[in-house]
Amino acid sequence: MSETNTSDCGCTGDTKRAEKDPAYARALWIVVILNLGFGVCEILGGFIANSQALKADALDFIGDGSITLVGLMALGWTAHERARIALTQGLFLGALGIGVLAFAAWRAFNAVAPEAELMGGIGIVALIVNISAALVLSRFRDGDANVRAVWLFSRNDALANVAVIFAAALVGWTGQAWPDLAVAGVIALLFLHSAFEIIRHARVDMRETA
Repeated sequence: MSETNTSDCGCTGDTKRAEKDPAYARALWIVVILNLGFGVCEILGGFIANSQALKADALDFIGDGSITLVGLMALGWTAHERARIALTQGLFLGALGIGVLAFAAWRAFNAVAPEAELMGGIGIVALIVNISAALVLSRFRDGDANVRAVWLFSRNDALANVAVIFAAALVGWTGQAWPDLAVAGVIALLFLHSAFEIIRHARVDMRETA
């Protein structure tokens, strides 16, 4: 099996063997700790700030950490079993996206503007956490469906955090709740897009390993 060149920065590696690389297992543990730990903190912050976007982002953190833990447990499984796990991850992410969309729509009828400064501050910390996780996983982003799923979760978190920070700025400027709800909806759509990609790749892997 061929290997790709490894640069001094460690940004590239033998992605075809990522699932067998001890460094990948260590990277997954780092991501699990970062996501589950900060997810709990962010959901508390979301209730304090009354921000639906923060709550949605916190669910993303917790879901990401939980599913990454499952991916870590699946490292020693067969390729077909790992594809099935990736399929489950995609379905879970899709259900999470639908749930967030439904809750944001319900909250639109009695929305209250969140605390913009607290919302933005938590969003900045969340972005730092997610960039750290994405950098840890960047060298493994081109593996099998399970590897790609974990990479997409971390990438999505970082993109969602940028949207949360932007929404906090708009809430502070307008004094309205709609930017917060809009970003919660955008995060949900991001969930659904990645769920589609994960399910598509998982089904291909399942067919190839059947």
